[in-house]
Order: sequence, then C-alpha cells, then structure tokens
Amino acid sequence: MRLRPARGTASAGLLLTASLVYNDWVLQFFLPTGLHQRDSYVSELFAADQPYRLLFSLVEISCAVLVATGGALAWSILPGGRSSAGGAATVAFGMFSIADVLLPLHCAPSVERGCPEGSPWHTTTSGMVHFALFASMALFIIASRHGHPPLELVRRWGPWLLAVSMTAAILTVGPFFGHPGGHGLAQRIHLTSVGAWFAVLAVAIFRYGRLPQSRPQHPGHGRRRPASSSARVTSRQAVPSKGATATTSP
Repeated sequence: MRLRPARGTASAGLLLTASLVYNDWVLQFFLPTGLHQRDSYVSELFAADQPYRLLFSLVEISCAVLVATGGALAWSILPGGRSSAGGAATVAFGMFSIADVLLPLHCAPSVERGCPEGSPWHTTTSGMVHFALFASMALFIIASRHGHPPLELVRRWGPWLLAVSMTAAILTVGPFFGHPGGHGLAQRIHLTSVGAWFAVLAVAIFRYGRLPQSRPQHPGHGRRRPASSSARVTSRQAVPSKGATATTSP
C-alpha cells in the first residue's frame, strides 16, 4: 500500500520532534525558575503556583500530542501483535501525559516549606505515564527481536535505553520515602533516555515504512491451468494411432 511510506514518514517526523520537545527542562538554563535542577522534579515547573506554569504546560501538552499522533500513525502501519500493542501503548502514554499536566502539583515541594511531595491525582497520572511508557518500550523490543516488524535499531538499542530509563525512574522516588536530594538529576537522566528512545523509534519506523511490500498474488496466479477437454480431444486427433501408416500424395 502506498500509504505506508507516507504514514511512516509522518510518524517518524512527529516522534523525532517529540524527542527534542520532551526535554523541555533545558529551558531552566535560560529562565529564572528558581528551581534547582538537581533537587527538583520537572513537574514542579508547571505546578499551579509557578511563574512559568503556562509555558511549560503548553510545551508538555504539545509533546504529548506529538507522541500520541506519531504512535497512532505507527500503529496503523505495523503488522500486528506486540508491535501494534506497542503503538497503542505509545498513544496511551501521550494521553496520560496530557492528564498529568491538567492535574498538576499545587506547589513546588523542593523550594516551598510544607508543600507535599505529590498530590493523589498527579501521582496517579504520573504512574500511568510510566506504565504506558515502559510497556510500549518492552513490546517494541520483544517484537523487534522476533523480526515482526524488523526494527533493527529498536532491537539493538532498545534494551539499553529501557534499562537506563527504568533505573533512573526508580531513583526519583526518594522524596516519597523521606530521602530527598538528587532525584531531580535522576529524573533528567530518565527524560534524556526517553527522548533518545523516541528518536530511535522514529528512525526505525521510518525505515520500516520504506521497506518494499510483497504484493498478494491471485489464488490461481503461477499455476498451470489444465488443458480444456476440447483441447485434449483435438490433441489426440492430431496424433496418428499406433498402427496407422503415413501416406503421401504422388
């Protein structure tokens, strides 16, 4: 189908853009947010009382839309099974990310005394985001290892990125257990690895969309059709019988 290359290219472009936009925390180097990179969650940037809440909220939602749309396009061209489930999980990741922004923290716990580390709703949506992310990564990696579809870059780099991303994500929960400090750095390593994952997936989807497709053959194509009964009769009449003699005109 001719739609596959176009959808693959569009999906790759959206995911590649998302890989850059997803790390919007780098804007902290240029904006006076008042939050320390090492000890603050990125979600504090769009907490309800923060000065740049609107900017970071719009960037986060834009990124979520890019990922969801790119995942949906990839889902539409993948062959099925685990790879399609991976595409669906990518779409879910984008949708949960939107919910995560719409249900923000009320304040920034790293700089505001008495501010809780998280709210029930925001913690729930963040957990759903991570579940969808790791599910999509695992499904794509398993599918690539079986060659369905042949996503070579995912097979090669996916396991490493999954290991780094999951380890860094686990290291961010310290404040919830009374051990704050360094969780901001761990989260930014996690976000960087996720951005790299989207870039790898984008290139892999682009290459898959460009692969030649086998054309389905007609059920009777390539088979020799049996001769018709009239053709067989004519053939028998044209061959002289075993005891016949050839005659020639004088």
